[in-house]
Amino acid sequence: MPTISPNKPYRIGRSRTGLGLFATKPIKKGTKIIRYFGPLLDSRKKKDDEIENKYLFELTNRWTIDGSIRENVARYINHACRPNAESDVRPRKRKVFIRAIKNIEPGDEINYDYGTDYFKAYLKPIGCKCDACERKRKKKRAEARAERQRLKEKAERKLRKQAEKLAKAPAKAGKKDKARKDKTTAKLLNGKGLNGAGRPKAATGKKAKKAKANSATATRGNHRAAA
Repeated sequence: MPTISPNKPYRIGRSRTGLGLFATKPIKKGTKIIRYFGPLLDSRKKKDDEIENKYLFELTNRWTIDGSIRENVARYINHACRPNAESDVRPRKRKVFIRAIKNIEPGDEINYDYGTDYFKAYLKPIGCKCDACERKRKKKRAEARAERQRLKEKAERKLRKQAEKLAKAPAKAGKKDKARKDKTTAKLLNGKGLNGAGRPKAATGKKAKKAKANSATATRGNHRAAA
């Protein structure tokens, strides 16, 4: 690990992704923090164009900085989707500086956005571990847990309702049987259902008048026979 002057406002320390660069003093917005440097690679040269590592910083289509050397302390700065610094690229001078875009407090990790190409090639396949992405994943996990809990409670409520329904079913069936028995008893008491015969109904209307006339005729016939 390279030695850093105590006058510098940063130090190398442990980060979520391994090693990172942390502020040791307040760094104001707009401050030039550190230079990203290393050997210049010329893409027109085959031996330079064949070099491949994670610390290549492209300046132009031709020139690239190979920042993999140990002296390049800026290589310890990690990517962040919501960074507190940015890369200040100066193609004509073939230099890159890391500049603060926010006020950075002591203890804060210094980070900048590596760009879309680097993100797709190196970070997306393994998942970005910056604070913003970690918070997003944490929120999604919490939402997933809440949804599982909601579905679990819904299933439990459904099971309770089914159990209550099953518990009430015998009592309801008993009430229906009792009602049928009471109805049958009432019919028996009214003279119905005894071998198909029942109490004779009283004649009403025309039938009653006819029966009365027949009774009177029969009575007069009996009187004559007696005389």
